[in-house]
Amino acid sequence: MLHAEIEISSFLKARRGALDPAELGLPGGVGRRRVRGLRREEVAQLAGISVDYYTRIEQGRAPAISDSVLDAIARALRLSGGEVTYLRNIAVPRRRPADCVAPGPDGGPCTVPRQTVRPEIQRLLDAMETTVPAMVLGRGLDILAWNALGGRIAFDLPALAPDRRNTALLVFLDPAARALHPDWEAKAVEVVGNLRAESGRHPEDPRICEVVNELLAHSRDFRRIWETQSVHECLRGTKSLLHPHVGELVLTFESFRLSTDPDQALVTYTAERGSRTEERLRELGAVGHPVLTA
Repeated sequence: MLHAEIEISSFLKARRGALDPAELGLPGGVGRRRVRGLRREEVAQLAGISVDYYTRIEQGRAPAISDSVLDAIARALRLSGGEVTYLRNIAVPRRRPADCVAPGPDGGPCTVPRQTVRPEIQRLLDAMETTVPAMVLGRGLDILAWNALGGRIAFDLPALAPDRRNTALLVFLDPAARALHPDWEAKAVEVVGNLRAESGRHPEDPRICEVVNELLAHSRDFRRIWETQSVHECLRGTKSLLHPHVGELVLTFESFRLSTDPDQALVTYTAERGSRTEERLRELGAVGHPVLTA
């Protein structure tokens, strides 16, 4: 479990530590402060609440926080839209996931069925397989399904055990990831931002907790980036991949939440018309080069 009091404490401390008091018109520059960023009393003043109440919120000791107070804190800390959503998610009382079917042994974490992709979605993936690499991501960035071309632009997904088909685990623990992503650091920051957003939506989901805890235990880079408390859900953009057989692929990706399966997202990758990447995708689709392995 990602404990609520730990999450909200770390998040609020990181966010107030990232602010420059001078930019907010507050007295006392960095040189006169023992720590970077805003003091608790300054956040409380900007939010219009008492210092004692803000302190209890930051320490995870406030049992119920109203939306208006959360909004005031968000404004005081200059939170982005994704960060506001994350704050709301971790500030509410802990609840079991909606699809929790039974408590675990001795009343521990609940058992959640492994996510599956509807046959209609798999048919959609397969219909695009000769021109558009595509896959479906589930909770915790698990890769639930893909088409043939989607499996050829990156890792050998069919060869992996189901619990290893996870974007975060592959990026941080698979040695092939650093060769695949020319700007690995940017990709790592993107993945952590997405995973933290996921943990905010489902703070007690056993799979998300399993992924986060494994990465905290086995990747110093993940720990370093996770501790920055960055929350940024990247749903679209352009990425460059260095495929070992066809060379550089410059792809635009888009993520679409499935309306009937909101915890799943269809991710598609496309190339600019007439580009070298488009030619290389056709080559991958026709020949079926081996995929990356660790």
